[in-house]
Amino acid sequence: MTARAEDLVPAKWLADMVSRNQVGPRLRILDTSWYLPQMKRDGKREFARSHIPGACFFDIDECVDASSEFDHTLPSAEFFSEYVGDLGIGDDTHVVVYDASDFGAFTCTRVWWMFRYFGHSRVSLLDGGLGKWLREGHAVTSAYAKPEAARFTATVHDPQWAKSFEDMTCNLASRELQVVDMRTYGRFSGKEPESREGVQPGHIPGSKCMPFFNFLNKDGMFLRPEELKKLFEESGVDLKKPLCGSCGSGVTACHMVLAAHLCGAPWPSVYVGSWFEWYMRAPPEHLVLSEEHASKANLE
Repeated sequence: MTARAEDLVPAKWLADMVSRNQVGPRLRILDTSWYLPQMKRDGKREFARSHIPGACFFDIDECVDASSEFDHTLPSAEFFSEYVGDLGIGDDTHVVVYDASDFGAFTCTRVWWMFRYFGHSRVSLLDGGLGKWLREGHAVTSAYAKPEAARFTATVHDPQWAKSFEDMTCNLASRELQVVDMRTYGRFSGKEPESREGVQPGHIPGSKCMPFFNFLNKDGMFLRPEELKKLFEESGVDLKKPLCGSCGSGVTACHMVLAAHLCGAPWPSVYVGSWFEWYMRAPPEHLVLSEEHASKANLE
């Protein structure tokens, strides 16, 4: 495996690399922007209008297992190799991911996690995203030149980093994993609607709610490790014990992975199917759809 890159890089550093024409086979920038339907934004269309110079677009709706009925199911190692290789990323390429969300980080942590899952440690997240880049006055462009394809070899570093529906069902009895849900408290508690038609809000029994945006400061940058540790502690999450992130479809769950990693915690996992899969497959007694239901479940 290649040497690990810094997990977070500042806009100033990346701007310097761009100005020095360093974007190429050794450094690739990926715009990973994707939005929920109610956000009424199109990441790919926005990329075509404006992006960091030299960036390519990584579509989290395309780099998936297309045979799955659930959103954002992990692709095979072979598919991932082909997909990122077509973006000019090789085994020695330093990859920097970002998104253009108002949060500062929304989907980019998912792509950061995917690279790590598939054995590529030379991946960094642009701290603060495109918003921070623009606030610092760095240039954007609509110009795009498809890079020459490269050879990328994806190897699953540790399959335990991705949890299945069966894993999560077993965890209901073992409680070996602390399940941390990154959705808003309204969706978690059943008070706000889900983003997907036909899916009710609620959560997996025994899980804790830590909305992903709480890991970020007002500038959309990740909190410092000491602040993150305090946030985990206040949420009743023990960083010394195994963690598993969940959300709607396994995207913002990766914020927890990065946050825990920055705190030096053992590598957490992600329930890739997350609430969408759980709601569709779990029996009614394993669906906590309201606070009243949660109270009853805790008493049993």
